[in-house]
Amino acid sequence: MSGGGFIRLPGGSVVVALSLPRPPHGAPAGLYDCGCRVRVLVHAVNRQRALTRLRNLGLRAVYLRGNSEPPTPDEITAVLHHPDGLVWREAPEDDTESWHPIRALLRNPAFPVGGEDSDGDDERPASAA
Repeated sequence: MSGGGFIRLPGGSVVVALSLPRPPHGAPAGLYDCGCRVRVLVHAVNRQRALTRLRNLGLRAVYLRGNSEPPTPDEITAVLHHPDGLVWREAPEDDTESWHPIRALLRNPAFPVGGEDSDGDDERPASAA
């Protein structure tokens, strides 16, 4: 179960904060595959739209039940100043760790961007002609 909450801003939009298990990526012995939790912040028009943004990124089982852990003023500032309006941090209680864009959390190092490995060969299967 994820802890989280939201806050409605004066302009009518909301900031939703969720504590989620870190998605697995890469090799099982990777740096972040420790069963840790991440704090994810989303800025959106409403709560439903915020959860939809996360679900569209592949985090399918994301729900907001209650308002037990609303975002702090520092978290609100961080997400409002990010161009995507979607950031995360590994250790929510550690104020020295910076916020990261969501694509850094969901990146899969086993499949490099563009589908090419280090020697330049394209790993994608050829389309049937």
